Amino acid sequence: MFSVYGVRGREFTGSAEELRQVSSVNAAVRARLINPLSHDSPSPDWTAALKNAKEGPVSAAPLTAYAQTGQMHLPRHPLTLVSEMMNRNVFTIPLESTVLEAWQFLANRGAGQAPVVSASGFLVGLVSRADLLRPDRLPVPGESALIWQALLAQPVSEIMWTPIPGVADGTDIRRVAQVLLDTGLPGLPVVDEEGTVTGFVSRTDILRAVVRDPPLDLWT
Repeated sequence: MFSVYGVRGREFTGSAEELRQVSSVNAAVRARLINPLSHDSPSPDWTAALKNAKEGPVSAAPLTAYAQTGQMHLPRHPLTLVSEMMNRNVFTIPLESTVLEAWQFLANRGAGQAPVVSASGFLVGLVSRADLLRPDRLPVPGESALIWQALLAQPVSEIMWTPIPGVADGTDIRRVAQVLLDTGLPGLPVVDEEGTVTGFVSRTDILRAVVRDPPLDLWT
């Protein structure tokens, strides 16, 4: 089962097939279909833009977790549900955060994306590093530092994906894979019936489940 959440709350609940008909989600996908940077395109100077910001070290947790996957000895059974492969140690970004704070939050945790939640803790969007680095919103090289400051001071709500699909933990993982293909999203927040984020399932989680033991059941 899938739901769609935005800043006004839950907008939709239904199947993966019905989710394809949700115009607001489809519109968000179209808005983000942009051409990639060419080899001749200048790289955005985030290092210079963030040189005065305090940043902690990138967390080693992802590397540690990856190393531990080879040491796990779980009872062998086919994996079929989101609950069997989702990341439960999910972190969220407050809706009132700035772009700079969101960037630091992702960088310090070595993460590519994170759900955005309201002050009440409910899902309202998703922010990713790719959204932060979209070339159509970055200042051109040599632009005034004031332009960079204005960009970094924007609320994260200006750049996040919203409305955003959320998925129940009892959903078949193949349905999630189809939604990821349809929307181009890097993953989906896992939510309870109230819209509170309880985990995250990403493309990487699905790929890891394909190759690990116990295996992902792709065929039944």
